[in-house]
Amino acid sequence: MDLKAVRLTIPENGNIIVGQSHFIKTVEDIYEAMVNTSPHLQFGVAFNEASGDCLTRVDGNDEELKQNAVANATALGAGHVFVVALRNGFPINVLGRIQAVPEVANIYCATANPVEMIVVQTEQGRGILGVIDGSSPKGVENEEQAKARVALLQKFGYKR
Repeated sequence: MDLKAVRLTIPENGNIIVGQSHFIKTVEDIYEAMVNTSPHLQFGVAFNEASGDCLTRVDGNDEELKQNAVANATALGAGHVFVVALRNGFPINVLGRIQAVPEVANIYCATANPVEMIVVQTEQGRGILGVIDGSSPKGVENEEQAKARVALLQKFGYKR
């Protein structure tokens, strides 16, 4: 068994969501979840099949984001893993919809940060063990930093 850290590529001004699913129609169902959430979202989704042809299936409404999702899914190389690359929205806007897709089993991360996935390779194939999302904490926020956090949330419309 071999362990490896795979650094994913975050689209410029975008986010990625990485999860695990269990059925070939994952691409279609996540596509529907995304377009039914907001007509402004730009996205690509890629899904690695784990049986049959074992292809990386792809869909989306933005060619660059589709290619980003494919590149990340291919780099991970783990079966039943999907990657969504998105812009003009945040993961918080779509995570509930994606988690409600019947074949989605798990969400590993949803981020705009530098991210590494820890994968394991066995004779059978590859799987994801964990996620390194962003950097380690450097301290505890003070009052000024808390106010700045609230101001940022207000700017995005998430807090009054």
